[in-house]
Amino acid sequence: MKGHIVLLAVLLVSCSERAERTYTVDELIADEALLAEIMTACGTNPGELGNTPNCQNAAAADFKASFRRMRKALGG
Repeated sequence: MKGHIVLLAVLLVSCSERAERTYTVDELIADEALLAEIMTACGTNPGELGNTPNCQNAAAADFKASFRRMRKALGG
């Protein structure tokens, strides 16, 4: 998994001509492993990555998923 995080970080900061794939909030909620990888990469380098679409979508997905878990735990 550590290798995936490093690879993701490299992809997030690379300046290649190929555009990085932007994941939607719903895609990230559906893929907990991907969400965790992106959150880790964003948390490791928030100065460079914090304003990227994937970091913003991951933060929104994390918040939304946390809210859903809390609602479910409360019986809602």
